[in-house]
Amino acid sequence: MPNSPIAVPAGYATVNAIAFSDGDGNAAQVSNTAPLPVQVKPASGGSLAGSSALSGVFGPFVPALDRPAVLTLSGTWTGTVKVTRSTDGGATRTPLTIAGDAWAQFTVNCCEPVWEESEASAALYLDVTLASGTLAYRLGQ
Repeated sequence: MPNSPIAVPAGYATVNAIAFSDGDGNAAQVSNTAPLPVQVKPASGGSLAGSSALSGVFGPFVPALDRPAVLTLSGTWTGTVKVTRSTDGGATRTPLTIAGDAWAQFTVNCCEPVWEESEASAALYLDVTLASGTLAYRLGQ
C-alpha cells in the first residue's frame, strides 16, 4: 500500500487486509509473495442437445469436473426422461439417486442443475421413454 498522509485529529489510519488460512490453519496475509489461493475451473463440458419423437438413449455428455450440469427439456411430449451416469463408456448406465431416492427424472419440461461430477471417467446420458410428442433436450454447462 502506498504511503498516505494521516490527517489530524486522528493521528492513525485503519488498514484492512485480506487473509486466508495457511497450511497450519493460521491467518496468512495476502501479499506478492503469498497470493490469494484460487481454483481455476476447467472450461465447460459443452452440451448434448437435440430433439426426438422416439424413445432412446442419448449421449454421452462428458461434463467438466466440479461444475453443475444443467438439463433443459422443452416441447410438447409425454413420457419420462432420466439422467444416467456411466464410468465404463456407456456399457453400464446407472440412474442418478440422492439418499437412495430417484434423482434427475422428469415427466415435464424443466431447466435446472441435475448433477455435479467429480470423477474424470464419468459421462452422463439421457434415457428417454416417450409415449407421444416431440422432446427437445439440452444437457450442458
